[in-house]
Amino acid sequence: MNIHIIGGGNLGAAIAKGLAQFTTGNNITVTRRNTHLIESLKGQGINVQANNTAGIEMADLVILAIKPWQTDAVLDEILPHLNGKIIASAVSGVTLQHLNQRAGGSNAIIRIMPNIAVEFGASATCVSALPQDMEKAQPVVALFNQVGTAVIIDEKLMDAATVLGACGTAFALRYIRASMQAGIEIGFDAKTALAIAAQTALGATEMLLKEQAHPEQLIDKVTTPQGCTIVGLNEMEHEGFSSSLIKGIKTSLRKIKEG
Repeated sequence: MNIHIIGGGNLGAAIAKGLAQFTTGNNITVTRRNTHLIESLKGQGINVQANNTAGIEMADLVILAIKPWQTDAVLDEILPHLNGKIIASAVSGVTLQHLNQRAGGSNAIIRIMPNIAVEFGASATCVSALPQDMEKAQPVVALFNQVGTAVIIDEKLMDAATVLGACGTAFALRYIRASMQAGIEIGFDAKTALAIAAQTALGATEMLLKEQAHPEQLIDKVTTPQGCTIVGLNEMEHEGFSSSLIKGIKTSLRKIKEG
């Protein structure tokens, strides 16, 4: 595929890097006004352009990785150069209805919500599309399955997917940071504490994905009666560990819906 990514910020660049590294046979272009900020992408065989429409006529897939307030202006700029293309919007909060109204029905419109772990082939990407565009969404699902996992969801859950999958990266990293800090307090140097905390989180995730079990079933495997694990878990719950995480996720979702 010829893939044209508009927006070379953190997410757009991460998508480009992930696709360049973990997929084959794709020609990738990234646009950003200040191209010097993404010059390093050229080292991975990614084309860099300052003009959003440069070579866009050759694109099979156009990915929007821009700010919500930029969406209408960018669509007005690129749509005269597009006909029959797939446009995948990674723009938070901009609905399929709005995108289709702006596009006038000349292109298939889908929404995607990857996270920055796409750069490392480990994104949890959610995809939604209107029924008439669902077939054309399948190549995009297949593409993002090569850089992590990709699932089709109802669009009404896309804001929730943004919080759980994209904001969730920061939440998970905050847990690892806290584990690292605790590791230092109980005697490890910072580098060793981080290595242990990060690998432990990775191991827990791998176990969960491969076992396809409920987290509590796997927790049971490492908790023994009157052991150190259960007392630690109970203390965290007494201090509101699960409750604070749930509240944080719900607060982030409210922020998205409020705009």
